[in-house]
Amino acid sequence: MTTDSVEQRVLALPPLRQVIAESRLSARKALAQNFLLDLNLTRKIARTAGAIREGTTIEIGPGPGGLTRALLIEGARHVIAVERDARAIGALEDLRAIAEGRLKVIEGDALKLDVPSLGETPRRLVANLPYNIATRLIIDWLRHRHAFESITVMVQKEVALRLCARAGDADYGRLSIITGWLANATIAFEVPASAFTPPPKVTSALVKITPRAEPLYPADRPVLEQVTAAAFGQRRKMLRASLKGLGGEALLRAADIDPTARPETLDIEAFCRLSRVYAERG
Repeated sequence: MTTDSVEQRVLALPPLRQVIAESRLSARKALAQNFLLDLNLTRKIARTAGAIREGTTIEIGPGPGGLTRALLIEGARHVIAVERDARAIGALEDLRAIAEGRLKVIEGDALKLDVPSLGETPRRLVANLPYNIATRLIIDWLRHRHAFESITVMVQKEVALRLCARAGDADYGRLSIITGWLANATIAFEVPASAFTPPPKVTSALVKITPRAEPLYPADRPVLEQVTAAAFGQRRKMLRASLKGLGGEALLRAADIDPTARPETLDIEAFCRLSRVYAERG
């Protein structure tokens, strides 16, 4: 089947609202479901994801298949959709059938599946993530960053700002440092609540994360996570106070960092240097 014929068949499918009604796929709050039904928007997301005509595109939480349809229309070579809601599995069946091998649907929990091993390389992740587990998923995927060419995800705007923040920004914190250390993250565009069914109570944003071949600076990840957790656990305090349990002022002076500085003023390089000194001091 040619790409054009797949596109035509996808466009000829019943409207997503009809699929939702027939499948009794009303959004469940417990699953943090907010569906994207606007094909123009989902196609824009698919195009943002990059070279989807190559390798494998992994979609987490496809729901009724709004973004899944867009990925196929935009020419995705192979889509693996991971869905934990059994109702959605049935709703995706017609789409899977007309894709003729280009769509595989897996029933399972993305938090428990070995997502980095799915499909062939190059792999990219594209998803409208459930907001209650988005941060946890992203951090886990970055632990396996070499498995992915890119990670393009819809998250609430607050999380997007934290992912992309730099030292000195109001949203700068642990998530900013770990993400910036391992990848380059940028906000592609914002999406209003009205674009979703049902609309969430927050504005959303699409973030594209491109993993680095190597971390930005040398550091041991568990140590960096420990240091940043301590520093931002009391972000209103000076570092000599928030890091007292790790060595406090002596540690900071050994790393050539002002003990009176506050955590949001230190860039990634400084936190990596601080982590190395802490590791060396045992």
